[in-house]
Parts: sequence; C-alpha cells; structure tokens
Amino acid sequence: MINFGCIGTGWITASFVNSAQATGKWKLAAVYSRRAETAKEFGAKFDVTTVHTSIESLAKDGDIQAVYIASPNSLHYEQAKVILAAKKHVIIEKPATSTVAEFEELYALAKDQGVFLLEANRHIQEINFKVLQQNLSKLGPIYGASLTYASYSSRYNNVLAGETPNIFSLEYSGGALVDLGVYPISFAVALFGKPKSQSYSPVIIATGADGGGLITLQYEGFGVAINASKCYTSTAPSEVYGEKGTFVINAVTDIERVTFLDAKSKQKEELAKEKAKLNLQEEAEEFARIIDGGDGEAAKRLEELSRIVIGITTDLRRQCGLVFAVEKL
Repeated sequence: MINFGCIGTGWITASFVNSAQATGKWKLAAVYSRRAETAKEFGAKFDVTTVHTSIESLAKDGDIQAVYIASPNSLHYEQAKVILAAKKHVIIEKPATSTVAEFEELYALAKDQGVFLLEANRHIQEINFKVLQQNLSKLGPIYGASLTYASYSSRYNNVLAGETPNIFSLEYSGGALVDLGVYPISFAVALFGKPKSQSYSPVIIATGADGGGLITLQYEGFGVAINASKCYTSTAPSEVYGEKGTFVINAVTDIERVTFLDAKSKQKEELAKEKAKLNLQEEAEEFARIIDGGDGEAAKRLEELSRIVIGITTDLRRQCGLVFAVEKL
C-alpha cells in the first residue's frame, strides 16, 4: 500500500483518489490546500484528517511516500521540486511543467533523489490503447491518422463573460494545447514516436491564450492531423490509416471501441476489451507497479514520451507567439 498526499482539491484529484484507492494499492493519507478548511472538506470525503497548508509541511510528512499534484500548471514545477527534494515519489498532472528547462531539472532531481517522477498521461495506460498498440501491425505501412479531442469547456463561458480562468491564462501556463492537445499528441507519440516536424493553427481567444485549433505532426511518409479544442466540440471519431485497413477509435481517452476495418474485404473486427470501471484506474495500477517494483525502465520510457511531448508543445507555442509568464522572467 502506497500512502500518498495530494495537492489540488478539484474534480481531477477526486477522480485520481477514487481510481487509485480502487486498485487496493494506494491510500490517501494527507491533503494540501492553502486554506485549511478547503483541505479538511476534501479530506472528509475520503476519511482523511491530516491536512497541510504549506508544501514544505506536506513534504516533511513521514506518513506518505508519494504526492499527486493537480494544481494550476504554472505551480507544478516549484511544488514538485520541494516534494522530490524530500525523497518522495511524484505523480504530476499533465503538463508536468511549463518549460523544457523545468522538465529537465525535475527529472534530474528525481534521479538524484532515487524517486520516481511520473506524468499522468492516463489514456496511454488504458487497456484499449494498449490493444491498439499491440495490433498496429494489422495496418501494414502507415498512411496517416486523424485524432480528435475537441470538447467545449464550461470555463470558456467565463472567458465569454470577460473573465480569465487559470486554464485559459498564459499567466498560469494555460491554453487548450497544453490542456487537451497533449492527449492526442501523446497518443500519436506513443504510437509512432517523435515526429520530424509539427505545426499549429490556433484559435486565439480573448485571454490571449489558444482556445483550440488544428495541429499537424509530420512523420516520415505520413502525417497526423489533430483537432483539439476547449472552445468548440467535435463529435468525430479518431482513425489510424494503413495499407491494409483502418482503425476507428471512439476517442483518444476513455477508449471503448477499437474497430479494424479491412481495406479489401470491408469486414469489421472489434478488438476492444472491457476497460476499468474508473477512468484513472489503469494509470494508478501501472504507477503503483512501477513504484512498488522499482521499474526504472518503464519509468524511463514514460519520461522520454513526456520529453518529446513537451518539446512538441513548446515548439508549437513558439511558432504561434504563445508565451507563458514564466518564460518572460
């Protein structure tokens, strides 16, 4: 059993705690918030009474071995740095950091301290993503892919009302690219590796951040088209094309269908398996396996995937003049 603390008291943290504890391998033992009442209220949902109002206090808590971080993007680096320095494992919501330099520093610190830093790209741990990976050879030569994750955010209503929510704020390292865009980008990288080049045609919203747009990843001999947005919705499925057929996937997260359409026979074959009941459960199961088993090789593969993804998103932002506040310091 891994006793862990959490930074962040929003819905994603509650989802991770429920999913992690459902594996039987994790137990929430402490909650951090700047306000004690907020931490107590969140902890009460899970019968947890230990709360912290400083990151340093959380880091010194001898009853926890790991910390899950789901704070605003711009805070990830400083918070993770304190926790890692205390020799505790860190699971950090994507994007792990605002910049490549922050990313490299945190992973070097984790290595020096002998602990794991794991970025929470939950979808690539789902059983049906792995089914797709394992069956990709059915396509023969790859001809391309179209990946979609475009879902209107309720917080875009705040933008339309003249407000600047954290997730749409460059001050807090926000924007659709690093919030939803990283899902299809990491999906593509996990399937095909690092692209040769990339481009982005964003919709720039009133806050100065990107609300969504079209991303292209160029590989040797084929391209991947990505539609990612938080200011409009697409109902299109995602597809991977090859000489021998097409894979149709209902979504890049919470994958329920992996259908192979044979190019010649036009016959359909459904390959999807039953996924975990809770949508972060497979991720929590794998992270527990890595930590408990000391699987440095698996952690290194995830680190390299994260490194490629932040390199892509950083390049895309620079192409479009999307500069985070931390980059101006």
